[in-house]
This record gives sequence, C-alpha cells and structure tokens, in this order.
Amino acid sequence: MVTNYLVVFLLLQIVAFCSSSPLSTNSRWIVDDASGKRVKLACVNWASHLEPMIAEGLEKKPINEIIKKISETGFNCVRFTWATYMFTRPDYGNLKVSESLDKYNLSAAKAGIAKNNPQFLEMTVVELHKAVVSELGKNKVMVVLDNHVSRPTWCCAGNDGNGFFGDAYFDPSEWLQGLAAVATTYKGFPEVVGMSMRNELRGGRQNVPDWYKYMQDGANTIHAQSPDFLVIVSGLYTDTNLGYLRSKPFAVNFTNKLVFEAHWYTFGIPAKSWTAQTNNLCATVTKRARDNYFFLTTAANNSFPVFISEFGIDESGERVAESRYITCFLAAVAENDVDWALWTLQGSYILRQGKVNLEEAFGVLDINWDHPRNTTFLSRLQIVQQMNQDFTSKKPTYYKMFHPLSGQCVQIVKNETVLANCKDASRWDQHQDGGLIKLAEGAGCLGVAGDGAAPRVSSDCSSNGSKWKIVSSSGLHLAAQDGKGEYLCLEVNASDSKLVTKKCLCVADNLTNLRTCADNPQPQWFKLVPANV
Repeated sequence: MVTNYLVVFLLLQIVAFCSSSPLSTNSRWIVDDASGKRVKLACVNWASHLEPMIAEGLEKKPINEIIKKISETGFNCVRFTWATYMFTRPDYGNLKVSESLDKYNLSAAKAGIAKNNPQFLEMTVVELHKAVVSELGKNKVMVVLDNHVSRPTWCCAGNDGNGFFGDAYFDPSEWLQGLAAVATTYKGFPEVVGMSMRNELRGGRQNVPDWYKYMQDGANTIHAQSPDFLVIVSGLYTDTNLGYLRSKPFAVNFTNKLVFEAHWYTFGIPAKSWTAQTNNLCATVTKRARDNYFFLTTAANNSFPVFISEFGIDESGERVAESRYITCFLAAVAENDVDWALWTLQGSYILRQGKVNLEEAFGVLDINWDHPRNTTFLSRLQIVQQMNQDFTSKKPTYYKMFHPLSGQCVQIVKNETVLANCKDASRWDQHQDGGLIKLAEGAGCLGVAGDGAAPRVSSDCSSNGSKWKIVSSSGLHLAAQDGKGEYLCLEVNASDSKLVTKKCLCVADNLTNLRTCADNPQPQWFKLVPANV
C-alpha cells in the first residue's frame, strides 16, 4: 500500500499542470502559450483502443479513483489511445458500451462497469472516450490523443494489418478522415494538448517516401481542424528511427506546433547481452537513441522537442536485463530532460488477444487497480518527472549527481556524501573528463579517501584523488586515484545505500571495458545532470 509519505512525495514530482492555455514549441521545448514558460509532459499511457473500445479499468474502479491514482503516482498527463474505426465507421463508434461488452460476452466486465461507473453503460464508445478525457481535465491532467491502430485490437505485430499505409486495415484516406474527426471532436477541450498521429509504424510496406507524404498530410489535417494542438509525429521501425530527418525536413504549413516522438524499449536485445556486456550495451543503445531521434533536440538552427511516448519494464522486477536497460534509459532521459510517457497505467485488460481480464505486468497499477504495482520503480522516476532545465530561467546551469539505479541524487550533509531526493541534491559545477567534481559556488571538491571508504568533500582540489575520469564506455563510471595510484570508482553500497569508492566493476586496470563481465556495474553508475531551476 502506498504510504501517506509516498503520496506526498510523488505529488511533489508533478511539474506542470493542465492549463486552459494551449501549448506550443520553442526550439526543443514545449511551452505554455500564455506565459511562454516551459511545460514538461510526464505522462502515462492509458489504453482505450482494444476490441471493446473502452478505457481499461472502468470495470475495476470508479473513474475518479483511477484518475486520483494517476496524479498520486506523479504523472501530469495521459497518452490516451484511440482506434481510427471508432471515429470513421458508425458500426464501431455508435456501439453503446453495454453493446460492445455484450458483443464479446464480457459479462463480468459489464457487471463491473455497472457497479463502478454505471453512468457509462448507455453511452456510445465515442461518448465514453470524451467523458474520460473530460474527467482527466477536471482533475488537471493533460491529455495527448494517440491514434494507436485503425481496427481496434492489440498492437503491435508487423503483419497485423495496422502497421503502415496501405495495409489491410490502414487506408490512408480513412486514417486522414479519422484524424480530422478526432481533431474536430476535441477542439475546445483545453485538457487536450496534442495529438499523436500514429503508433509504431512498421511492417514490410514501410518506406521513407510514403512516410513523408502521408505524415505531412496528417499533420496538416490535424492543424487545419485544431490549430491549438501540438502535432506529434512518429517515426519508422516501431517508432525507433527518425534519422532521415537529418537530410530532409518535415514540410508542413504551420510552425511552433511540431513534436517528434520515439519509443525506447529493450525488445529484441538478448537478455544475456545486458547481463554480460552492461557497459558496452548501454553505450550502444544510448548512441542509437542519439543518432535516431535525440539529435532533433540539439540541431543548431532547427531543433524540436522529442517525446519518448513509450518505454517501460515488467514491474514485477524479476527480469534482470530489463532492470539494467531501464537504468541506462533513465540516465539518458535525465540528461536530456525530454518529455515522456510510461507504458502503461492499466494493470489489466478487459479483453486482450482473446484473453479476458489479462494482467499487464508493465502496468503501474496491480491487476485489481487497487495499488501501484512497484513503488520502488515509481520512485526511480522522480528526476525525470521534475523539470530540470528551463530555457527561460535566469539562473546559471549547475549539475545534479544522479544515481540512476536508485533514482536518487548525491547530497552533501555535514561533509558526508549521502543519497537523497533529487529535489534536495547538491549542486556541482560542470565536470570535464579528468577534472574536478566541485561544489557549485563553494570551495569543496569531491575526492577519494581510500578503497571502501566514503568519498570526501574538502578544499583539496589539486591532488589526483580529486580528479575524476570517465572510465567506461557507458560514460557513467567516475573514477579517481587513491594514494597508491589505483583508480577507484564511486559506488553505492547495496547494504546501507551509502557512498563509497571501490575497485571499478567491469573495467580493467588500464581503464578499458572488460569484454564480458559477470558483475553488475550499475551501483557505480552516476550521471551529472544539467539543471537551472
């Protein structure tokens, strides 16, 4: 059960609010139109695109309880899915909720909605979709509408007919009709801040020329109907590649509304690669993200926001490889301070792939929608839920020393180094490889005290023990020399969560990566995260 302390803690992580003012973009940032200040999207996905076309969980809990849990777990936004046919085909969209459930013999779900949300049973599925969005807005939760599929079903497979323009269920004209219908339907809903055009384009038909043709048409269609909306553009290969934008711009007839989205999972990577080559694999996947989509945030003359609209893990915590992936992911996302949406809110599905009441291990909530499935994982999101960089800030940039495995940051308390909530993190100057890690606006430098000893902060800023090198391909190991000339890495003790310096894990004496390594190096991973708020 979530304690009162954790509820308060997570509420503090909410970094933006649902405003009546539309959102736009300013370079790589999403901003509030009225104030010009940055708004950070810290979203969770909520599925409503499967066969019944009903928001998951309404059979388990009253809608106000579900939305309360969204806010209590630190999210300010929902990426809310929809299927094209809901808005283009009357035989889908005009189905009442009760009729849709009867169609699939979902008597238990029907009884659950009658108990928890009886006001929804005689609504059409489109009316229900609107009602859920309105309830989110009443609770100050922003909404991104995501066109997940055309024909309502689970997503995604390369041959499911929903993958790319021209597939069996993916007619480009009908898709444009659906975008126009949804943009028109939700025009004037202040909680709706944007529309995501299509989830995970994929399959044998996908190609770059058609991507430009149809995605540009789709973007212009949304903007024509609802010019206040952010238009969120997905890439190819299940939303993992936008690299072709380096050579050809995305041509639309509007400005300051484009956001590009990407997904970052560890699907397709063998688990043994994460466990045996953790440093090198983290370096590889981080470079891939930088090359395929993060580059859009750093272009000198024409940068854009990047929205990581899906990432996630099995929150049972039993998969070692996924734990290592998410630690690597959090380091990169914290450094770049991008907007994001976790997959996913729902702890269960009314009907998924022929199975009734199927549990979702990636869900924030448990199968009964009573409690968060994994509060430890949620607490690790604290630094990415915060806004760390604000382009309107007049404050100088400083750095937080983030420990992505724990989700906490280094704080100096009475000259001792401890881990704490990242909102309370000590502030450091920018670190150069081989240079000092120095307290911002202070005289103290971080130094090695010895193998197994706690690092110290002192006025000694000249010895080798105060000069820290990045010593692994991950870019996350920080090491300095002890009095014997041996390099020791910062580490968090598993037993008491205190900082020490120890022999570097998965790094040879000559500071090169070991090709394979049975140890988990992540207790020694730290990222200096820029901030100015």
